[in-house]
Amino acid sequence: MWAVLHKRRISSSQIILFGFAGVILLGTFLLMLPLAAQSGGWTSFWDALFTSTSAVCVTGLIVQDTATYWSGFGQGVILLLIQIGGMGVVTVAAAITMASGKKISLMQRSTMQDAISAHQVGGIVRFTGFILKGIFLFELLGALVLMGVFIPEYGVKGIWLAVFHSISAFCNAGFDLMGTKSPYSSLTSYAAHPVVNITIMLLIIIGGIGFLTWQDIRQNGIHIRRYRMQSKVILATTGALLLLPAVYLFFFEFSAQPLGKRLLLSLFQAVTPRTAGFNTADYTALSETGQLLTIVLMLIGGSPGSTAGGMKTTTAAVLVACAVAIFRRRENGRFFGRRIADETVKNAVTVFLMYISLFLLGGMVISRVEGLPILTSLFETASAIGTVGLTLGVTPGLQLVSRLILICLMFLGRVGGLTLIFATLSANQTTLSKLPLEKITVG
Repeated sequence: MWAVLHKRRISSSQIILFGFAGVILLGTFLLMLPLAAQSGGWTSFWDALFTSTSAVCVTGLIVQDTATYWSGFGQGVILLLIQIGGMGVVTVAAAITMASGKKISLMQRSTMQDAISAHQVGGIVRFTGFILKGIFLFELLGALVLMGVFIPEYGVKGIWLAVFHSISAFCNAGFDLMGTKSPYSSLTSYAAHPVVNITIMLLIIIGGIGFLTWQDIRQNGIHIRRYRMQSKVILATTGALLLLPAVYLFFFEFSAQPLGKRLLLSLFQAVTPRTAGFNTADYTALSETGQLLTIVLMLIGGSPGSTAGGMKTTTAAVLVACAVAIFRRRENGRFFGRRIADETVKNAVTVFLMYISLFLLGGMVISRVEGLPILTSLFETASAIGTVGLTLGVTPGLQLVSRLILICLMFLGRVGGLTLIFATLSANQTTLSKLPLEKITVG
């Protein structure tokens, strides 16, 4: 893979883009095979493409129930696609190269840097090794804990269920195998089970805070002052985005539930919109305010350099910091005594406008084509572009054009807005000349 891409002299962004597309197409072919379906028949190209895209883009939106439609082979393919999508295609390729003992070139190291959002090329191979060890350690621990719940209930099959849900949760995918109880039910039958709830939530959060944040935690422990500014921003923003929605859900959406279940429901539904896609509550039963809050959380998503998708916590934080700077008449936004670079602000605004525009446009088209309420349609498009996987139950019944819209949104949400821009648009040569300046009034 590396050699072919190097000869063609394509950019790192294009490598990431084509890598994800290639894995999606391979997964589509495998899922179309009769061996992949419990019925033993061929699966349509469009159903296989949707499922493969959802798995590789760690989204969780489905058109066929994973537990009842796909065979053991099909479920294994989906899990492999989730693992590749969560780790990142480039990281997987680098892991294979490292395992084979081959030397990784500077071009390859640069691509790895872009893929995991590292700040520098130096030490990137060692850092990738650290990421791989961390991924498999957390997934293994999660699986062992879940085995204690699933094996007594399902017997030997509980081992597979534990492994599948641990990987799916850590990779923020949201695929589940609980459809044998009730199709498309996710984890609703475990809404009051503390071990399942806490384990899944921890896996989602750990997978979604980003690999660079892991490194800071490992190197500096509880000494948060020594962390990079980015890690501090990620942890602070993640904490706020978990606490505030949980408080709202606790007091206004699940007030009729017993205290213990109410607490678990509130926490879980605050965590899972951050691109994970599992649910222990019926989202159609939430108020429109609750659904709108969930849409906002889905659009923000996880953190850069993680298994999660969405606009990213840092994008939202930069926009808020710039607004605060304007309110206080400061020249630049700032975090923890550090100034935000103008380039970072431009990137954040670009990503925000791209996500919001595609989210709204996709929702309006789906609403028009399907005759669905606009909030329902926007919920589905937010879930797709945020690579979340939550649904109000309408995805399996959508027409082909609506499914294609969701496929495109899922792909964009996983590869990232800036990656797509850099991969598709040729870079203009920088010039020292500037156009005349003239002010324009805004606001």
